Parts: sequence; C-alpha cells; structure tokens
Amino acid sequence: MALFRLIPEPLERVWGSTQLEPWFPNQAKPTGEVWFTGVPDAPLLIKFLFTSAKLSVQVHPSDAYALSQHGSRGKTEMWHVLRAAPGARIAAGFREEISERQLRESARTGEILNLLQWYDARVGDTFFIPAGTVHAIGEGLVLCEIQQNSDVTYRLYDYGRPRELHLDHAVNVSRRGPHLARAQAQGPTLASCEYFTAAKIDLSGTLRHQPEPGGREWWIVLEGSLGIDGQPTRAGEVYYVPPGQAAMDLAGEAVLLRASTRA
Repeated sequence: MALFRLIPEPLERVWGSTQLEPWFPNQAKPTGEVWFTGVPDAPLLIKFLFTSAKLSVQVHPSDAYALSQHGSRGKTEMWHVLRAAPGARIAAGFREEISERQLRESARTGEILNLLQWYDARVGDTFFIPAGTVHAIGEGLVLCEIQQNSDVTYRLYDYGRPRELHLDHAVNVSRRGPHLARAQAQGPTLASCEYFTAAKIDLSGTLRHQPEPGGREWWIVLEGSLGIDGQPTRAGEVYYVPPGQAAMDLAGEAVLLRASTRA
C-alpha cells in the first residue's frame, strides 16, 4: 500500500489571517481554513484554522439528525492549539443549564456570549467538541482540527455579520448545559471517541510503527521535519495511511499528531 500526501486547500474567510507561516506561505488575503483532501469518502477531515477575528457561535448536529435533515454525517471534532496570542480564548458549552427559550433569546440578542463557558487557550491545549456542543473560537489562534468529514454547521450568533443564521436547527440539536471541553491527555492520547483517536508523537530519532489492521490513519506534521518510509516531510503536511499498510519507519526531529479510525 502507498502512503498518500493529502492536498492542502486554503479557504478565504472573513475571520481569517494572512500570517500562515511556518506551516504555509503567508497570504495577501485572509485565509481562515486549510482543508486536506484527496481521499474519496474519508471518514475524517483534517484542517488548520487561522483566526484574526471571532468565529460565529455555532453547533454541529449528531449523525442521526444530520442524516435525517441533510443525508450526511454529523460532526464531532477536536482542536489542538498550535499558536495562541495573549488572551486567546475558545468557548464550549454553557456555564450552567439554560432553557430552550433562553437559548433562543440569547442567540438573538448576543447575550449567549455571556452564557457560554470560555477557556483560555494555550499552545499545546486540546479541546474536544462532541456534536451538539455550542462553541465559539476567538481571535489570535492557530488550531489543528480533527473532525468527522462533514461541514454541517448551524450558526446561532455571528456578531452582526451578514451571514445566514440557523436558529431552529441549532436549538433542536444543542446541548444546553456545561461541557468539560479541555481534554486531559492519557499518555500520548489526546482525545478518543467512537469516531477517532488522536495521539501526539514527539519524535526524536527513529520510530517503527505498525498501523492497526483494517484501520486508517492520518499523520499531521506540526513541527520539524522527518522521513516517513524515506519520504521527506515538513510542518504543515498531512499523510493518509490506508487500511492494510505495512509497518512504517519514521526518522527525524518532529512533533506530529496521529488520527486514527478503526474502519
């Protein structure tokens, strides 16, 4: 089996940044997301996010709701913080249980910003965001996102920007209580759920890795450089390991994330 280097696709966003180095060349226009594509029907999508302004307050549906409404997957995701300006924050879940009426009214007025639980975001932090968790990403951040391969997003509040809101869908799928979003690493494992497991690998020297039989893996180079089976790589690259891959040899000085699924 072959190791596939995924194709980075930069996407312009109103909240994006022009400062993408060292992962990608800096840009004249604000790039908010870089998607890594090239594997048909992949269960996961890997992204890098660059923020110079606040993203909308939003929520993603579960598999069951997304299938019933859109014929697609839901979206559970995690973020690993690569860069954080002083005071950078993310929000996930609410400080206390709120009613459906409170959710609707606060989304209309912007009071939802005060009801959300905000977290300081620091380099190396990981946040786990299951489907149904209302969340927001602040400015001054670079995140690596690992998510179900779906882009179904319902916006509740968008700071007055002229973009569509999806209040009815959002209220239908939102969990209206607290959520402990800051993940606690278990050894190299940063987060694990029914959709994926993500591990952080600090490589110094060599590593022989045997992928799980029948599983799929995504190797995300965050820092440094290395060779994967002799193929040179650098920060900002993502490699897909299909089912049936033989043992792999890694060599170099690098920090990587490995996302994996069982099928």
